[in-house]
Amino acid sequence: MGSALFIGCVVYAGLCLSLYLWQERLVFHPANAIVGTPQDVGLVYEDLYLHAGDARIHAWYVPAENAQLSVLFCHGNAGNVSHRLETLSLLNSLGVNILIFDYAGFGLSDGKASEVQTYRDVEAAWRFLVEDKRTDPRAIVLFGRSLGGAVATWIAAKEEPGALIVESTFTSIIAMGQKQYPFFPVRLLARVHYSPVELIDKIMSPKLVIHSREDETVPFVHGVTLYDKAKEPKTFVEIRGSHGSGFLDSGRDYIVPLQSFLRKVEQSLVP
Repeated sequence: MGSALFIGCVVYAGLCLSLYLWQERLVFHPANAIVGTPQDVGLVYEDLYLHAGDARIHAWYVPAENAQLSVLFCHGNAGNVSHRLETLSLLNSLGVNILIFDYAGFGLSDGKASEVQTYRDVEAAWRFLVEDKRTDPRAIVLFGRSLGGAVATWIAAKEEPGALIVESTFTSIIAMGQKQYPFFPVRLLARVHYSPVELIDKIMSPKLVIHSREDETVPFVHGVTLYDKAKEPKTFVEIRGSHGSGFLDSGRDYIVPLQSFLRKVEQSLVP
């Protein structure tokens, strides 16, 4: 009995150590192969590399004719920019410029993904819009999907964008870890600390929270909690469908409120 308990404790301690040491591998799931470009969906674009600390970050800038707004899009924790062509096409149809980038270690970006590095990455993307494209920060909409919502919320709290959109985003990575690993002391083991719920109430810009009640990865309550914590002005849109395809599954129930929100941000730019 005693030896079995000892072995169980050793195994449990080993699993805890693995969770601690290999955390980034559990959080980030990059793909390096580029499977398409905006040209494949009929979009003109600029192929870019941005400097984010020691990493060189790959990005695409997709302009729209007579656009007043620029969307800085932060994608989720898997794949790369080439897996977001449907999103680029959808946003372009709404008449906004788009800057989408890959985190370090994703796609053609070099370096290694980490929480701190993703913050450097989005800072580099923000600087590109403000400094290279001479974009008024009030005309920048930060848009994050899934883990990208945490990254977008972080930069929104640091800068003063025209608006923030978070879609299918968790309240905190620790809350997600506790859901997936209920038998481990996730809070004690955590080295990754994304926590948009602690930042969203600091953002004075208009906010749009989008979430599906059918989301099988990030429970609907996370979106509701983010919305409740956010200060006015804010809007909540419930969509349908899965975590990865809700924006497509919902059709006009997604597009119409998103377009309405963007038009309101545009109107706020009028003197």
